[in-house]
Amino acid sequence: MFQSDQVETQYADGFAYRVLGPEGGVPLVLLNRLRGTIDHWDPAFLDDLAKERRVVVFDNEGVNASEGRIPDSVEAMAAGAVRFLRALGLGQVDLLGWSMGGFVAQSVALDHPELVRKLIVAGSSPGGVPDSPAFPDEITAKVGAAVSGERNGDEDFLFLFFPEAAWDLGRASLRRLDARLSASGADVPLEGVGTQWAAIQKWVAGGAWSRLPELRAPALYANGAHDVMVTSYDTYAAGTRVADSRVVLYGDAGHAFLFQHPEEFGGVVRDFLR
Repeated sequence: MFQSDQVETQYADGFAYRVLGPEGGVPLVLLNRLRGTIDHWDPAFLDDLAKERRVVVFDNEGVNASEGRIPDSVEAMAAGAVRFLRALGLGQVDLLGWSMGGFVAQSVALDHPELVRKLIVAGSSPGGVPDSPAFPDEITAKVGAAVSGERNGDEDFLFLFFPEAAWDLGRASLRRLDARLSASGADVPLEGVGTQWAAIQKWVAGGAWSRLPELRAPALYANGAHDVMVTSYDTYAAGTRVADSRVVLYGDAGHAFLFQHPEEFGGVVRDFLR
C-alpha cells in the first residue's frame, strides 16, 4: 500500500492539492502533464520522493477538482501556479515539472526566481529549440486523438510513454494508478484539453529558449532517450544553455521514464535536491 494513496485532498483558494512526506525544509512541488491530474502521478514515484522531502501535488486552475478555467498560455498557467504557492504561504520551493508541467516550471523559475530554489525539468522542453526534430506523423495522430477527446486506452498510453521493450513496466505503472483513478475517474474536461494543447503549441513555437541563460536556480534536465512526445534532443540542448545544470538521459526509457524507474529517478531527484 502506498502512502500517497492514503493522503486526503485539501483545498486552498480554489486549488485542490495533497501533501505527503516529513514536515520541514523546502517543499518539492510537482507540476503535471497534458490531461494530468493529482491522481495521475505514479504513487511509487511520489512515495520515493517523500522518503525525505515534503511533496506537494496540485491541480492547477480549471483542472479536475480545482476552480477556474484552464489558461490558454504556459505563462498564464505559471501565474496560476504562483497563486497556488502563495495561497499555501510558501516563500520558496523546489519545482519538478513533467512534460507540460516542465514548461510551467521553467516559466515560474524565470519570472519568479525568488520562489524557486532548485528546478527539475522532466520529459520537457524550453520551447523554441533550434533544429528540434518534428513529431513523426504516427505520434501526431495519437496525440491528436487524445486532444480531440478520445479516452486513451492502455495500449495508446504505452505507445506514447514507453518504448516497446518497457511495456511491462508501463503496465505496472498504470496498475499503480488504479487505486486513485478507479475511484475518482479524474480527468481534464475536453474543452480544457484543447486549451492546454493550444498553450503547448505556442510554447513549442516560442517558449523560453532565448531566456534560458537567465535561469539562476540549479537545474536538472532529465528524459528518456526514446521519448516520442518531447525529444531528448531538447533536454540535452536545454542543459547546454543553463550554466548550473546537469542532464540525465535514460537509454531504455521514453516520456514516462520517471514512472518506469520511480525509485531510481526518485533517488536522483533527492540527491540533486540535497
